[in-house]
Amino acid sequence: MDAIQAGAAPRPVGAYPHARRVGELLFLSGIGPRDPATDTVPGNVHDAAGTLVDHDIGAQARAVFANVRAVLEASGARWEDLVDVTVYLTDMAGDFTGYNAVWAEYFPDPAAAPCRTTLGIDALPTPIAIELKCVAVVR
Repeated sequence: MDAIQAGAAPRPVGAYPHARRVGELLFLSGIGPRDPATDTVPGNVHDAAGTLVDHDIGAQARAVFANVRAVLEASGARWEDLVDVTVYLTDMAGDFTGYNAVWAEYFPDPAAAPCRTTLGIDALPTPIAIELKCVAVVR
């Protein structure tokens, strides 16, 4: 089993690798939308006191896809190698439609898209609205 740390992706928020390769399967740890250079969350809106008051799911979805791509590339995989994606949204009612629209930009052909499961959850460990858990096949 090979552990992968991707220099172009944000650091994990805990003691775990970005991904682990087992044979031809690549398992990505949960990947969020934090900016790898600044650790900020694209699309988050704060009030004057610094309290998070809103977010832009489109900006966060595009950022999380960029971070997934960075981990895939560091692992020797490609975007097209994704076979299964689990999506965690902290606001299913407010964000599913917007997220689904971004998904369709990145995967315009449903027949070629990876399998996907989307779950609504209460919170994530950092102030993000989306996280992806992915599996890819690497040959």
